[in-house]
Parts: sequence; C-alpha cells; structure tokens
Amino acid sequence: MSAHTGINPQDEPRCETTADRGDSLKTARWLEYLTISWNSIEAIAAVGAGLLAGSIALVGFGFDSVIESLSGGILLWRLSAGEHRDALALKLVGVSFLILASYVGFEASRTLILQQPPESSYLGIAIAALSLIVMPLLAREKRKVARKINSAALIADSKQTDICAYLSAILLGGLILNAAFGWWWADPVAALVMVPIIVREGIQGLRGETCCD
Repeated sequence: MSAHTGINPQDEPRCETTADRGDSLKTARWLEYLTISWNSIEAIAAVGAGLLAGSIALVGFGFDSVIESLSGGILLWRLSAGEHRDALALKLVGVSFLILASYVGFEASRTLILQQPPESSYLGIAIAALSLIVMPLLAREKRKVARKINSAALIADSKQTDICAYLSAILLGGLILNAAFGWWWADPVAALVMVPIIVREGIQGLRGETCCD
C-alpha cells in the first residue's frame, strides 16, 4: 500500500508500545532526578554566595531552586503512583508556583524598600550563567517526554523549569549590572515583573489547566 502512495513504511506513524512507554517513563524519572540533584547543589551554592555577598536576590534564587526540587519530587511521586495521580500532582505543582511567586515578590519588594546594594558576586554570576544553560535544556526534554506519556503535571513542571531559567536570566542581568554600574535595583525590579507570570501558572495548575488544554 505504501509503495503505491510513495510513503516509506518506516515514516508512517506508529502507536507507542508498552516498551516505548516504559522507556519514556524511565526517561522522565531520570530528568526529575537530574532536576532535584542540580537544584539541590544550586540552592546550596546560591544561598552560600548570597549570604557572603549580602545579596537577597541570590538567596531568593537559592530558595527558588529548593521549590524546583520540591516540584521534581512531586513529579517523581506522580510517575511512580501512575496516571490517576496526574491531576493531584498538577495541583501540587500549582501550589509550588504560588509559593515561589510569594517569595520572589516579598524578597524583591524588601530589597527595594531597604535599598541595601549587595557586593559584587562573581560566584553568583557563574551560578546564574550555568543555570541559564541547563534549565532550558531540562525544560525542553521534559516537554518531549510529557507529550509521549500524556502528563499534564510534567508539562506544568517543565514550565516551572522555564521560569527558573527566566529567573536565572534576571539574576544574571542584575548581578552584572550591579557589578559593572552599581545598579542594585535592576534585579528586584525585573523579578517583580515575573511575579504575575508565576501566579498565573500557579492558578492554572490549581485549576487543572495547562498550555495543552
């Protein structure tokens, strides 16, 4: 049949087999293990560098890494418990979004009110730059696997990983502007811009909505 239509049989779509799904689930678990491991190291490094430099932004970024690890733990639970837990996992990821938004908003506002410029942190710049490379790659791979196993929770988790990448870019810009020009306010202002976006994602998670709905 394919010979008459000019379609290569190898190019025709095929249904995912049980073995294929097993491989996809295994990949998803490894991505979450990698997320938790990376963010645990990142949290310790960022908080340590932030305390040394007096940078609230760096400490806040470390807290974001803790929340990202929490989200990874939720997804590992979902992947072990099965598809029937996907809706609950999605709501839990939504809660973690709202916790992140609250913390980022609080710390950014406090930084602006106190007007306490941090010292330059080259370690912080290195941490933010590495995160800006790793997080988008992780988010992309999570989305690919999420579509294969039809997991809305994993898609939501990938969006949180995207937000971590955005915060990395904001942090990197703020640290560089502070080190180069003394613009200490650049980071908290940019972080405040991110808060409504994070809140929206959290509300969508609680409602059971994702970009795929």
